[in-house]
Amino acid sequence: MTDYEVLRVFCGPDGRHGNELGVVRAGAAVPERADRRRLARELGFSETVFVDDPERGEIDIHTPTLRLPFAGHPCVGVAWLLGLDRLVTAAGEVGVRRAGGLTLIEARPEWAPPRTLRQYGSAAEVEALEVPPPGEWVYAWAWQDEAAGTVRARAFPGRGDGIDEDEATGAAALLLTARLGRALTVTQGAGSQLLTGPRPGGLVEVGGRVVPGRAQRPGGVGSA
Repeated sequence: MTDYEVLRVFCGPDGRHGNELGVVRAGAAVPERADRRRLARELGFSETVFVDDPERGEIDIHTPTLRLPFAGHPCVGVAWLLGLDRLVTAAGEVGVRRAGGLTLIEARPEWAPPRTLRQYGSAAEVEALEVPPPGEWVYAWAWQDEAAGTVRARAFPGRGDGIDEDEATGAAALLLTARLGRALTVTQGAGSQLLTGPRPGGLVEVGGRVVPGRAQRPGGVGSA
């Protein structure tokens, strides 16, 4: 059996919502990529993280079908869980800071997986969208208040892997921030919240609140 923990990342100000994240602290217990992908598929979260070196912050990120060099909500969640000031992903080193109960990471926009950023005329239009058919990863967004930098967003991965809508997506918010060149407060999904901002050297920061789940040992899932 493989132990894992569940976090909710990018919770709203009231501690609700957030995107669930599976974290396998003992990444060495699942050394093969195929086994990691299988475990991620069985757990069914949008991403599952395997911690390969807890002291150096080396992590490996998997969706139910893909390995990702970088993703936002896994990095924010693991940074909160391990209490580190940096993480090492396949894409590169991710800086971490904490402020006002938030955990924030900074990364390069080019590390984010490709996303179609599709702007709509109003928050109501975004909220009324139906889930599109698989094929394109769409980040639908609209200004709630452009002067204040508040955004309403929803994310549709389009991978056909059972994750029809992603509750909170750090990498897409990072890309949107890079495109707009300004700090944003993003409300995504049912009520998750992401805070972002440009940083020196072409980096972008994204962060939010993390709430712990509980350690679990799933029957029949992964072993080493």
